[in-house]
Amino acid sequence: MNTFLSIPLSVSDKKPCRVIVLDNNVPQISLYYKPIIGDSVPEASRRDWNVSYDLGGTWKEARKIGRKNSSLFKVDVVVYPEVSLKNLIITQIYQVLFNLSPAVEVSFWKGMKLTAQVVVPVYNDGYGTLAGKTHPGFLTLQQTVRLPYNTWFTGTVGTFNAGRYGADLKLFHVLKADERFSFEGRIGLTAAYEWDGFEFYYGTKTRLTWSLGANFYWPEYNVQASLKGEQYLLGEKGVRFDLIRHFRYCSIGFYAMKAQGAKSNGGFRFQIALPPYKYKRKGYIPRVTPSKNMGIAYNAGNERYYYKGFRANASENIMSNNSFNPYFIKSELLNF
Repeated sequence: MNTFLSIPLSVSDKKPCRVIVLDNNVPQISLYYKPIIGDSVPEASRRDWNVSYDLGGTWKEARKIGRKNSSLFKVDVVVYPEVSLKNLIITQIYQVLFNLSPAVEVSFWKGMKLTAQVVVPVYNDGYGTLAGKTHPGFLTLQQTVRLPYNTWFTGTVGTFNAGRYGADLKLFHVLKADERFSFEGRIGLTAAYEWDGFEFYYGTKTRLTWSLGANFYWPEYNVQASLKGEQYLLGEKGVRFDLIRHFRYCSIGFYAMKAQGAKSNGGFRFQIALPPYKYKRKGYIPRVTPSKNMGIAYNAGNERYYYKGFRANASENIMSNNSFNPYFIKSELLNF
């Protein structure tokens, strides 16, 4: 449900121009062009656009203007391919689970997103009978609001992945003095559930998870470093470090973790954008697309008990989380 814009390369009458990018009608970043007096070049180049989380003073007036071709009430059917691998048998390299999981995604008001997903197993080798049955996946209601001072708040309720249901709250803040630095906090209260086909079984014992950390973005190489203190589902507290490099069609990197009472663990992770990369919509006809990206995290220590968490939304991953980073957008303007 993102809003993608083509940046105009010519600006009429030599007037300043600001383009504000929305996600589910919530403003994310702005691209601003201000003509230079005496500039003999009649058109603005991609290099002339300044990309920032700052929306400028015009946003308060612009949001009062009626919108055309709004994404509200327009349905996306997004097909998420999911691959799980485990290496627990000496005589077999990997056991594999491959699912195709279509999800209906729609927004009914500003900042809201409803997701209803069905998991369809395609191949199941060693993941049990329940994983081999078609069953619901993410069933979530999410609300995002932009607060003052480059701060976003997101709340989600529903059934998540990893067999957890409940509520998840996230706060993300970008430092206004230097947008390379950002801070985030997250807290979730969840309990266990499982699907036996379309029969729902749930527990009532809740677990509290939280995460608090800081990020630094290195624009020259589109590299993001993150350091977080976290509490996982079993109550163990630990520290996690991520180093991710972002490209136009993929994000790759590694992570390392250490929690009390558990051995150190780590591995690598990647996300790959799936083609086609551009989509068109015809009115209110549901748009069917593959997931914009697919990823895998490799557990090098083969840890199966500690460091457990969950994702609160089907589209949440390291690549989508970086899609509105102004430094990344600027590099895309300059290189493509």
